[in-house]
Amino acid sequence: MKVSVLGCGRWGSFIAWYLCNQGHEVYSWGPEDDYSYKVLKETGKNEYVTLDARIRLTCDLQEAVEHAETVIISISSQGLRGFVKRILAYDVSEKNFVLCMKGIEVDTGSRLSEVLVQSGISADQVAVWVGPGHIQAFTQGIPNCMVIDSANETLKRALADNFKSDLIRFYYGSDLIGTEIGAAAKNVMGIVAGVLDGCGYVSLKGSLMSRGAREVARLIKAMGGNELSAYGLAHLGDYEATLFSEYSHNRKYGEMLVRGEKFAKLAEGVPTAAAMKKLGEKYGVDLPITNAVYEICYGADDGLSCRERCEKMLAKMFARDTKSEFYS
Repeated sequence: MKVSVLGCGRWGSFIAWYLCNQGHEVYSWGPEDDYSYKVLKETGKNEYVTLDARIRLTCDLQEAVEHAETVIISISSQGLRGFVKRILAYDVSEKNFVLCMKGIEVDTGSRLSEVLVQSGISADQVAVWVGPGHIQAFTQGIPNCMVIDSANETLKRALADNFKSDLIRFYYGSDLIGTEIGAAAKNVMGIVAGVLDGCGYVSLKGSLMSRGAREVARLIKAMGGNELSAYGLAHLGDYEATLFSEYSHNRKYGEMLVRGEKFAKLAEGVPTAAAMKKLGEKYGVDLPITNAVYEICYGADDGLSCRERCEKMLAKMFARDTKSEFYS
């Protein structure tokens, strides 16, 4: 299969590496002035992978799009809508798109597949690839399971069957709403996990896993999805990689936040918390964990230290009225 991976950061470079190793004809694209692209261009590798010589590295977007039967996008979620406009300058009528990214558009509350459809790409051409796994583990040969989902049954099966290997076992998704919301929301829970680590409350992670998944399940159901999706690979299945791993950007962001330190890399859970807060208000869903993350990340300066603010939020959550464990 001819594949172009648009975005050559952490996940983009890994996906190009992985698919090339599975025998696909891969182009890897990045903006010419982008740091990630420059590193790959100058050295042929980054801190995660060494690019196979068979991979064509290019900064020419037209070349990358025209090469591909399948276009894989792996960029920051909040930049997707503007990026799709650039892609649509070329003929994509016969191409399929796979989103290897997790997030919800803050301004609109749209899922990322909806952003593509709203931009003019047919829903039958769009799939998402999400689930657990860290590049550092994959490149050591440690396998994991992931999921591909789409409104197009034929497309998701073809992609999963073509991309599977001994390194990644794919499952066919069955709920695009739940898959996307769950995948995005796990980054919010990752921030909480980091806060717990920073505060020394590691034993609370078990409760976070349970209550976090339940919170996300309520939102998925209200949006028209299957609430069981919150307990699948896209959300609960990704918790080990997000809540416990030293490699998790979102967990690290939360841990450093408690210390009052700046995290230099991308933590998608921050804008996702803002987007989920809006969705909770729109659909009338109680999202106490999400709202706490939003207050910590976006709240007004109250004169408290970062640690004091985080501990205040935890105390506030514990002071909530007692409820049935599985309330709707």
